[in-house]
Amino acid sequence: MRLQQIVSNLLTNAAKYTPPDGVVTITVAVEDNDAVVRVRDTGIGIPSERLDEIFDLFTQVATPKGRAESGLGIGLALAKQLTELHGGSITALSEGPGKGSEFILRLPRLPGAAVEGEPAVPSALAARHRLLIIDDDRDSRDVLAMSLEMDGHRVFAAGSGREGLEIALVERPTVAIVDIGMSDIDGYEVARRLRQAMGAEITLIAFSGYGQPEDRRRSLEAGFDAHVVKPATSEEILAVLADRVPVARPARPVSSA
Repeated sequence: MRLQQIVSNLLTNAAKYTPPDGVVTITVAVEDNDAVVRVRDTGIGIPSERLDEIFDLFTQVATPKGRAESGLGIGLALAKQLTELHGGSITALSEGPGKGSEFILRLPRLPGAAVEGEPAVPSALAARHRLLIIDDDRDSRDVLAMSLEMDGHRVFAAGSGREGLEIALVERPTVAIVDIGMSDIDGYEVARRLRQAMGAEITLIAFSGYGQPEDRRRSLEAGFDAHVVKPATSEEILAVLADRVPVARPARPVSSA
């Protein structure tokens, strides 16, 4: 699933920056001990001084005049993170503006390669939060989920307000990070329903592209405990958690008489 997501993000990026009459090609080949996927396009290209930063979180290349910019600039960053987790690498090439781009994905194909077991979770991390992320932007949701999981938290994710409510009622998370601008049920209504159903059992964090005083006031009125403005790093989210939410502790075993 994650490998599909890597390639999907590369193709989406190529399509986004290639005009309607342009061409996007994808090839797969074996080179030495690697499986190599190349995604080429005839789009707007990448300035040489930006090749080193194209995989940084929230980085975007300016779109051609007349084309609307979309997304949060995290698709390539997510692709790079996922590739490296699979032991591979990803690089970008371009001869400059107007000359297209090429992204080269390399993944090891050694059939006898040893697979390391999952590292043991330190005991200090065993009592982290149960977090629910509700966001209809898949890349934003996945980047945040991965970062929080690496910090030792148990993370659930939902792509819509309704799905988030269903998961919350079953999994009973201690924290919900809720996008405000969702298409089915907005974050304010999700917060009101979660607060009604779970009361003080859950801490609610609004995740919004708007951070004016009026936006923060509306969040508090809807039942949110904190308001974080997009784009935000996982460190900012974790800082809010550390400041506002006590770490959940395992329940004490009940001794039998």
